[in-house]
Amino acid sequence: MNAQTIPAQGALEIASIASSEADGGTVKLRLTRRGRVVFGGLATVLVAGVLAFLAALGAPQASASDSESAQLFPYAVVQPGSSLWSIATDLDPSADPRDLVAEIVQLNQLDGSGVDAGQALAVPMRYAESPTVVSADELGL
Repeated sequence: MNAQTIPAQGALEIASIASSEADGGTVKLRLTRRGRVVFGGLATVLVAGVLAFLAALGAPQASASDSESAQLFPYAVVQPGSSLWSIATDLDPSADPRDLVAEIVQLNQLDGSGVDAGQALAVPMRYAESPTVVSADELGL
């Protein structure tokens, strides 16, 4: 192909579109492969968003403040000078304290690792028989 045929073909296409519009005919638009991919991706994102929204509506909401769930966990009361690390090592000296500290932080929804003396911290159920924990009934929860 040379450079002279390309503009002539483009001019013919523009002229045929203009003449079909003048005749009252409709112009058919064709979707390219890239356009189909874009619209398919948009449709996929839209469907996934709707499904996620419906799943969020249908999922039961868990609340840590329910009185029934509060009585399921044993509690460790923070003593003066104690930290999450010392509580974790007291509960299970053979386990890695980092894992237990992370579990206690998540279970109690703590912002960090700071704790106050007298604070009751829920501990995992597997430590219910530990001598360092008390039940929710004993704490009055």
